[in-house]
Amino acid sequence: MQKKMFQDKYPIFELKFAKADSKFDSVPAILDELEAKIEAHPKAVNIARFDHFSHTQNIDGEINPAIVDAQNIVFCFGFQLPGADPVAVRPRSIGVTDMGDSFVVNFMEAPNPVAQDTMQEWVKSLLK
Repeated sequence: MQKKMFQDKYPIFELKFAKADSKFDSVPAILDELEAKIEAHPKAVNIARFDHFSHTQNIDGEINPAIVDAQNIVFCFGFQLPGADPVAVRPRSIGVTDMGDSFVVNFMEAPNPVAQDTMQEWVKSLLK
């Protein structure tokens, strides 16, 4: 899993892997697995799925021709709410992009180390 900066200001974690190295063959199948992990977690709640690819197509947006599908699963851990600041960085989202022969799974770094570690474990578990 690689940590990098998106647009020089957003810390994201990303795992790229060949479809042959995945337990799954599609973005929806990966999202089903992540949803099961969210629902099994005692402190997480599933919120929604967002079809980023279809949305961008529907608004005549620009899509890299290498992208076959791109969707997000939106959820929240909600371990604590000590003030208003955490609300600005919640809920969490994991993005899954189908690049034809590979998948890219990524998410923004979480301020809570337990949430961060959990998301990394979930993403790494997608590999065979």
